[in-house]
Amino acid sequence: MLNLSVLLEDSARKYPNRDAVVLGPTRLTYAQVEAAANQVANLLVERGIRPGDRVALSCPNVPQFPIVYYGVLKAGAVVVPLNILLKSREVAYHLRDAEAKAYFCFQGTADLPIGEEGWEAFNEVETCEHFFLMTADPAAPSPIEEAGEAKSLEGAQTIGAALAGMSPVFDPVVTEANDTAVILYTSGTTGRPKGAELSHANTMLNVMACNRMFLSRPATDSHLICLPLFHTFGATVQMHAGFSMAATLHLVPRFDAQQVVRLMESEEVTFFAGVPTMWWGLLGALTDGVDVKRIASNLRVGASGGAALPVEILRQVKEKLGVQVLEGYGLSETSPVVTFSDPDFGARPGSIGVPVWGVQVKLVRQDWSEVTAVGEVGELAVKGHCVMKGYYNRPEATAEVIQNGWFRTGDLARRDEDGFYYIVDRSKDLIIRGGFNVYPREVEEVLMTHPAISLAAVVGVPHHSHGEEVKAFVILHSGAQTSPGELIAWGREQMASYKYPRIVEIVEHLPTTATGKILKRELK
Repeated sequence: MLNLSVLLEDSARKYPNRDAVVLGPTRLTYAQVEAAANQVANLLVERGIRPGDRVALSCPNVPQFPIVYYGVLKAGAVVVPLNILLKSREVAYHLRDAEAKAYFCFQGTADLPIGEEGWEAFNEVETCEHFFLMTADPAAPSPIEEAGEAKSLEGAQTIGAALAGMSPVFDPVVTEANDTAVILYTSGTTGRPKGAELSHANTMLNVMACNRMFLSRPATDSHLICLPLFHTFGATVQMHAGFSMAATLHLVPRFDAQQVVRLMESEEVTFFAGVPTMWWGLLGALTDGVDVKRIASNLRVGASGGAALPVEILRQVKEKLGVQVLEGYGLSETSPVVTFSDPDFGARPGSIGVPVWGVQVKLVRQDWSEVTAVGEVGELAVKGHCVMKGYYNRPEATAEVIQNGWFRTGDLARRDEDGFYYIVDRSKDLIIRGGFNVYPREVEEVLMTHPAISLAAVVGVPHHSHGEEVKAFVILHSGAQTSPGELIAWGREQMASYKYPRIVEIVEHLPTTATGKILKRELK
């Protein structure tokens, strides 16, 4: 038997008074986080949530995230983290697809009304029975409130006392290693988000691989977490791995390079992970007046993922902070870590490294035959403890990507003579904007619901800070009139902020093959 919540429980038992989570003036010890997670578990059980039920979570990097996350696991339920930038129509889709029974949603702000979007979505999904609104004040005695039957967020009944009255003691539900712990949503060739089911063992063993690779030290490390915890990179590599070693997690709800530098100066940060744009921003914030020597003396581990880190950034980080940034590769379907730069062998700029402990990697052709020649390009396939159980309620989609334990990533790569892997192309036309995956088909389907648009094609174009920007080419219906600016504004209302196209070009036609397939490489 195995329940992922043991990562928190074990550290709370050994180091109850050590700071577990820090955000501004709020500092919660391991004992406090454990007690609050137990209250959440008791609340869920009282509300009728049973082992295996799905519980959705929309929350930024605030203390409530790990509290609710581990509370759900303790109750034997399945966590379904959602991107906080999703609009109500997108949230409703995820709630329905995951067959969520309960939904924890952070209140949000005027600029990021997570609660309003979530409440609207909840009221559209009859099968989701409970809506819990988390207040914006992480220092509140009872950080969870439940919304009642009212049809507007403002008029919702709140019962903050409900959690405060729950026992801080809970005996975790017994779960098996292969039981589903979390469902992470990702998109595939159809553009419809699919839920990757990860077991307790998937994540636990990936955590062990991370700690082995980063030489993590019990009750010593201090993580600065800018990566969103609803994303698998931040959740596994920092939250789970950090809690398993009784590290202190300093949470940053929204990345701001100046704030990050100040925290690095004041909090003796030893571990920082980010996407390339975060490392780029961090370097830019190391201005006069910043105690760079102090930051460098504490920083022990630097990690990057999501896209290749430019060689110049690698060089500058090494020069200014004295740390070699380790680059890695992974997906939601792989828990996520597949490969990483190995500290024992040194980093190779542009490489995603070598397979981590317990994971096998190979390159395959379309027919699954293996590519063995050095330098030859093939599709990256993965086998090992990290590979998901499958896509939730999608056996056909699962069968398309998993065969004999091997998972096809859809990404094309090559291998050098020393066994280091390099991503050479993102298949499925994936766009990576600021570290977020954007799937063109999903954006195209939304655009084509606009009354003026007849056909749309979405591609990624180079951008100096985001890596890629989303661009849409659209053909209008005969007689329809609109402008690129109007379409951009409309898209902003319909899609998450990282998805909607910032560039729209209205065209007469799109280049196609003889069979009518749009040639996106020509659009790029």
